[in-house]
Amino acid sequence: MKLLIQNDNIFKLDLIKFDQSKILEAYKQAVERIGFTEGLVNCISITKNVDNDENDPRGIFWTQDQNYNEVQIENKVDESKYTLFENKLKDTYFHTIYQELSLHFGLGRVRILKLGSRKSLSFHKDPEPRIHIPIITNPGALMIVENFAGHIKANGDAYFVDTRKYHTALNGGSHDRIHMVATILKSHFYQKLISY
Repeated sequence: MKLLIQNDNIFKLDLIKFDQSKILEAYKQAVERIGFTEGLVNCISITKNVDNDENDPRGIFWTQDQNYNEVQIENKVDESKYTLFENKLKDTYFHTIYQELSLHFGLGRVRILKLGSRKSLSFHKDPEPRIHIPIITNPGALMIVENFAGHIKANGDAYFVDTRKYHTALNGGSHDRIHMVATILKSHFYQKLISY
């Protein structure tokens, strides 16, 4: 499969590039030190709530029922409170990535999300857009926003994904798909990305 053909809903952030080998090393450290939560969301939280030192792998989103009526799922998470960087990861490359992203964006929750082999997410929309940095992927892993689908490689690039629109991800491959995902609350240089 070819690299992602970009559109307004998914595209590479040209000003931001990371070292893929250092990302993989940081990922191994995160798995060893924290590990993934089990349940509906397989997650390692990189940031925590500054008020209570907790993390929340899920938050409010909307989907559609069988009659195409929009339905709210979960409760709102105050993303602006997620500014406490996970202490167990402060000496990893994820802290460097977080600092670099923070120069360009106001961030909410930052998480490592795992989508298992032959799995998919619900078709849903979120209240904010996201940055995706693929860590481990395979040619069968696709991002779909509205009627656009594409594959993004794990090569150190960061991608804007407009998750305020209906979207899903599917992993049709034989291996896990792992992405670092950061919620965008505001943008310092990419203002057009988050105009609501």
